[in-house]
Amino acid sequence: MAAGQIGRMAEDFVESRVQLEGRMRDLMAVAARLLPGSPVQSNTRWWSGLSHRARSIAHHSQRRDAEQVQFHYDVSDDFYALWLDPRRVYSCAYYADTAMSLAQAQEAKLDHICRKLMLKPGERFLDIGAGWGGLLLWAAENYGVNATGITLSKNQHAHAQRLIDARGLAGRVRIDLRDYRELDESQRFDKIASVGMFEHVGRANMGAYFAKVRSLLKPGGMIMNHGITAGGVHTAELGAGMGEFIEKYIFPGGELLHVSHVLREMALAGLEMVDTESLRPHYARTLWAWSDALEARLDEARRVLAGTLSTEGGDKVLRAYRLYLAGSAMGFEQGWMSLHQILATRPDGDLHSGAIKGAQSSYPYNREYIYR
Repeated sequence: MAAGQIGRMAEDFVESRVQLEGRMRDLMAVAARLLPGSPVQSNTRWWSGLSHRARSIAHHSQRRDAEQVQFHYDVSDDFYALWLDPRRVYSCAYYADTAMSLAQAQEAKLDHICRKLMLKPGERFLDIGAGWGGLLLWAAENYGVNATGITLSKNQHAHAQRLIDARGLAGRVRIDLRDYRELDESQRFDKIASVGMFEHVGRANMGAYFAKVRSLLKPGGMIMNHGITAGGVHTAELGAGMGEFIEKYIFPGGELLHVSHVLREMALAGLEMVDTESLRPHYARTLWAWSDALEARLDEARRVLAGTLSTEGGDKVLRAYRLYLAGSAMGFEQGWMSLHQILATRPDGDLHSGAIKGAQSSYPYNREYIYR
């Protein structure tokens, strides 16, 4: 199939110009056979093919980032609740046991992050891009931290605030509707997590993003950066027309970097990587779980979206998400995209001067502590 045809077909489906019948799993299997090899193209832009630094910067002003996040995450809380787990964790799950359900694997992921960060009672913990509050509440209730979360989604902020109030955690947990660039650097944190958020930062802003993270960390503090990465060193954009489709209907402004580029930006910002783990197969399974759950409740999803948008607008969103979830699952299965958890520390000293004090004190000599 010629480059661009898959994307055009996807857009025609969303706009009701063509009809697709059958299971999404079967449809993706056919699409994978039709694509001419990997549909990932060499570029610096994840979704749309814009490669110039100036355009990347323009797409990631604070105003544009807020608009782009709200475009995706504020569709309808009830819609997301139909196919996410009960905690509404909208990121890659961790199937520590292959027999786990999605809900169990999401809780395992939350705990996996908390263990990697070695959270302790009384520590100040920041969750950048806190979503509906899953990690924020898990860390506070199971590890006793004083937790702060930030999000640009109005719906997520309101939902997380309701949970905080309902569980009597207002004294230890807070959620702010705020851009990461607005955080006060004089109020440093012991530990920071960023889960499924840095994909929205933009390649041109990545250095400034990690520099901001470092400035928010206490010396010896730790950051867990969990996010989608490119599947190849020289590939960063979905081709075959799929980049344009996702830019238009799902994630405007998203950009994807290879893990090697992410590590370089972290190092340049003065953060020392101490552990990196790929969860690519876990994300393929997570996305199929979401896709299957949505496919099982299509009629209910139509009713929910029609109540928020309109019948026509709701149907368009539903068709877009059906393709997005199943297509992304296929992409992770094929290795066109990946997912990495990167754990880094802020050394007690200047990482570049060679005079680092106590760097080892913030991280053990082995990884046994994660799995005990």
